[in-house]
Amino acid sequence: MQNISKKWFTEECIECGTAFSLETHEKIHQEQTPFQKIEIYSTKSFGNLMVIDGLVMLTERDNFIYHEMMVHPVLFNHANPTNVVVVGGGDCGTIREVAKHTCVQYITQVEIDQRVTQLSEQYFPALCEANNDPRVELIFDDAIKWMQQAKDNSIDIIIVDSTDPIGPAKGLFSTPFYQTCIRALKSDGILVQQSESPLAHLESIIKPMHACMRNAGFANTNLIFFPQPSYPTGWWTATMTSKGNQIPFSREAAAKQIDFTTQYYNHAIHLGSFAAPQFIKSSL
Repeated sequence: MQNISKKWFTEECIECGTAFSLETHEKIHQEQTPFQKIEIYSTKSFGNLMVIDGLVMLTERDNFIYHEMMVHPVLFNHANPTNVVVVGGGDCGTIREVAKHTCVQYITQVEIDQRVTQLSEQYFPALCEANNDPRVELIFDDAIKWMQQAKDNSIDIIIVDSTDPIGPAKGLFSTPFYQTCIRALKSDGILVQQSESPLAHLESIIKPMHACMRNAGFANTNLIFFPQPSYPTGWWTATMTSKGNQIPFSREAAAKQIDFTTQYYNHAIHLGSFAAPQFIKSSL
């Protein structure tokens, strides 16, 4: 029997015909910034929950999967990643993972909404452990304009840790944006970007996104697959693409003997995460 006294946060995925719910204790914060509506809940089993414009952004319980898979596969696939730029990523979990790689010398995060970072520091402090790392620079600005002004051939890796392709993030899924990225990347540079659910968004987001990347001049597109329980369908992807013709597993030896702590990522996960189901291979 349903207990109607319980409080639940529910995100409906219209294109999936599904919904994801978390039992909450209370809503602990809500505000409308110049860019978006941010809500934070305390939940029964997933810790604190951040919601932006009604969509789950992260929970304390399962964010480690997303952040590790947005970072470690691409960094271990680059021979010498010294300069990394994170587009978006205001919760700072991505730069925390990047900072674990001692070879990286410069970490720049360009987030349009400073309140996301400030609220993360307050309600998700574990994600912000690297914010005061001397290698880290936090910039609160429009990443599309910032990337237009970036120096040619200056960046090793660009990580686009954005919200869904609506509102302020829509332009981050376009050919003009990818053209600025490819110009700013070094000759062996790599870009990785979250690319939604392969079950729900293959036709509507993933295929058009890959087409835009190739139209911009990127040589290839590779999907990285991982579970993400609090996102629609529970199955998520990132897309990795390079300025050069191939993306070798350049630091495979280091990935076999990781000298920092992870909760999800390891060498075997790295290898398996690039294996695409047949229906996706056929579609792409």
